[in-house]
Amino acid sequence: MSKLKNKVVVITGGNSGIGFGIAEAFKSEGASGTIVGRNHQTLGHAAAQLGDNFIAINADVTNLTDLERVFKDTAEKFGKIDVLVANAGAGTTGTVADVTEADYNKTMDLNLKSVYFTVQKALPYMNDGGSIILIGSNAAHRAYPSFGLYGAAKAAVIFFAKSFSNDLLERKIRVNVITPGTTDTPAFDKFVPAAQIDAMKTQFASVMPIGRIGQPSDIGKTAVFLASEDSSFLLGAELLVDGGMTYLAK
Repeated sequence: MSKLKNKVVVITGGNSGIGFGIAEAFKSEGASGTIVGRNHQTLGHAAAQLGDNFIAINADVTNLTDLERVFKDTAEKFGKIDVLVANAGAGTTGTVADVTEADYNKTMDLNLKSVYFTVQKALPYMNDGGSIILIGSNAAHRAYPSFGLYGAAKAAVIFFAKSFSNDLLERKIRVNVITPGTTDTPAFDKFVPAAQIDAMKTQFASVMPIGRIGQPSDIGKTAVFLASEDSSFLLGAELLVDGGMTYLAK
């Protein structure tokens, strides 16, 4: 249980859902570091569960000044960063007929711009030979109704893993992307009335080749692999952790 012993990590959106699942997996492998989020309540609860080896920083990943503060404060507390997980993002809905310019900018700022500048602002505080993990979505591969803008942003994130890896070859910083499918996170609460959530999860499970929806721990285990030396020969790659949802028909 020490694949990440003495590793310093930063996880954006680490206060709930997939981000918190990654934080828990990293903690179990000996890492320390920072979780970042905007919700004070969930951020404090997550930090309490992770314990003394993690700190929580309230920040908006679309704000470059906030990002600089996150990495500066982390480095002052723990030293240089070994692993960055750019996880913060959110699904947004709307069709090309009804998305407004404000909707467009908000979606792209949170799901695309934030990833680009999270990586950029982290680099001065990262160790050479580190690992950067981006979080995509299988919405980048499948055209779900009303998720076109979100899917396009995530498709660009998947490409970032390749381009960032190329940019950082001299520093031997590896960049890879995890692409989840439907995962059991609080995001369900934003799109489905509480009384319908269980039925919706059952419906999703019924169409997934593996027979269940994903858990944050599924993504966490994959992130440990990408953060550790076990994946030292993996560069610019996308790992589909989606229960077969993208490539297998059911």
